[in-house]
Amino acid sequence: MRAPVLNLLLMVSCAGTSLLAEASLAQAQTAAPAPQTAAISPDAIKQREQELEAARASKKSAEEAQAKLKAEISSLGQDRTQLNQQLIDTAANVRTVETKIDEAEARLKTLNGREQEMRASLDSRRADIVEVLAALQRAGRRTPPALLVRPEDALQSLRTAMLLGAVVPELRGRAEKIASELGDLVALRKSIAAERDQLASDRDKIRNDQTRLTALVDERQRQQASREKDLDAENSRAIALSRQVGDLQGLIAKMEQDLQSAAKAAEKAAEAARQAAAQEAKAAASAAAKPGPAVFKDRSRTSPAILFASAKGLLPLPVNGNKIRDFGGSDGVGGVQKGISLATKPGSQVTTPCDGWVVYAGPFRSYGQLLILNAGGGYHVLIAGMERISVNIGQFVLTGEPVATMGSTSQVASILATNASQPVLYVEFRKDGTPIDPGPWWAANEGEKVRG
Repeated sequence: MRAPVLNLLLMVSCAGTSLLAEASLAQAQTAAPAPQTAAISPDAIKQREQELEAARASKKSAEEAQAKLKAEISSLGQDRTQLNQQLIDTAANVRTVETKIDEAEARLKTLNGREQEMRASLDSRRADIVEVLAALQRAGRRTPPALLVRPEDALQSLRTAMLLGAVVPELRGRAEKIASELGDLVALRKSIAAERDQLASDRDKIRNDQTRLTALVDERQRQQASREKDLDAENSRAIALSRQVGDLQGLIAKMEQDLQSAAKAAEKAAEAARQAAAQEAKAAASAAAKPGPAVFKDRSRTSPAILFASAKGLLPLPVNGNKIRDFGGSDGVGGVQKGISLATKPGSQVTTPCDGWVVYAGPFRSYGQLLILNAGGGYHVLIAGMERISVNIGQFVLTGEPVATMGSTSQVASILATNASQPVLYVEFRKDGTPIDPGPWWAANEGEKVRG
């Protein structure tokens, strides 16, 4: 009967002392004197050559992928429908992977915290391990084997030893508790490894998607530039006009009155709203069905799919983030919030929440980079706080189309005043110049579940 007990005690001692292995090694390394610089060995030189060759191969592969992507996009030619489809699909993929990365990082943070707690719990059982080891030395006639350093090894040995552990019930109880903790730690480490692998895969995917999206946006803007010969002059004039006004309503009026491309966009928006109203009136006479997300599937459209007023409950949020301010609340500087503010991750992709024409795109006052869309029917959508805007004045954009990118810090003055530690996107809806609550327009899965 002595041998099973000895095995049990040996395994318990191994489990506990393995927790101290890393700390002992670290202390030994700290105490050891720094080695003197030695000549580089042939093996080290060979390893560096292999690393250099791998880097060259990786670079070549990236260049080939880039060339393939350019050829693929060039093959789209002037097919606006296909280009729009690619833009919206790729932007949606980027935002989906952004969400997955955020969720994985949150899970990893929780798992890492649990691992630290488990390790601390096992370390706190050092006294038990010492006591059991003393019992082993009293009862055994042979010295303990070399210490195990892996929880998996200790766990397997403990399970074997516990089959005969009833001989010493007290020690069995202690062994079971340590075995349980070790089992949980092993499972947790596997979960952490799986999460890290998935996170690395998602990061690779988002890099590829962002490269593709950048190329698609460049092609879209190249085609836009070929149609609008005076884009640079119009953009410069827009910035100059923006400096002559002091508020958003004045900016909208100035753009749509004095800037040729913005004025054309406003006219198209008004005409499209009249046509859509007439069509919806006919549809209402024959059927009372409420429009659904399918109305936005036509990527070839050159005007809004439906009236903005009829899009309530259908629009997606323009960015993944956490809502930190809502319509009607405090704006942080003594005023009332006229829109919503979403805290985002640096570099997040910004997409359009609705169909509309760009009537302003550029810096404005305390808003940083500002994008204004005329959605027709007297409605305007304002989006501010981005680092870079990728559309031009006069351009028609579709719901879900990529239009801007967030920076690494907040660009909006009222957010900066609160020492925000991350970029923030500001979104405001207006009807006939008056800010309105955008809440009713967000899709059901967006209104409360603001991703981040």
